[in-house]
Amino acid sequence: MFMDKQAFAVKGLDYTIRSAVEKDAEELSALRLVIDGETENLDREKGEAFIDPAGFAKLISEDTENPRNLFLVAVANDRIVGFSRCEGNQLRRSSHKVEFGVCVLKEFWGYGIGKQLLQQSISWADENGIRKMTLHVLETNEPAIALYQKLGFEIEGILKQDKLLADGTYYNTIVMGRFHEST
Repeated sequence: MFMDKQAFAVKGLDYTIRSAVEKDAEELSALRLVIDGETENLDREKGEAFIDPAGFAKLISEDTENPRNLFLVAVANDRIVGFSRCEGNQLRRSSHKVEFGVCVLKEFWGYGIGKQLLQQSISWADENGIRKMTLHVLETNEPAIALYQKLGFEIEGILKQDKLLADGTYYNTIVMGRFHEST
């Protein structure tokens, strides 16, 4: 699915959020590798499950054509600084929901970019008859959990000792969902 560009200005930073296009593939491949090395809040360590530019181009193309998928990028200072995806499922029993994921370069934390990516995704989901958005978040990512709850997500469950982090400790993953009732 494709969404029009939206502009934002926060704390002196101007940025836009728009649908990813195939020419973003090379930059997204490099960006994802950097972000994966900046935080343990994501599922991957740096270099794991690497997606090369061709892989991103294919993903962007498929997401643009699929009415149940949305791939957004955040652009500041003429470069992509974050992205998010909503991925739906074609199985009839699961076709009412999408899973949301987001990542932003650490130097751009605090400007509301992740929040805007999520809010744009929520609006898209609500406008397109998607009844449920789900996401997974590491229990230690308290700012993200608070944001998700503020935007209507509820804790649905806990995956105990789900992630092994660099400190050698297992941490829980929190499963959250947001429901949109059809009118």
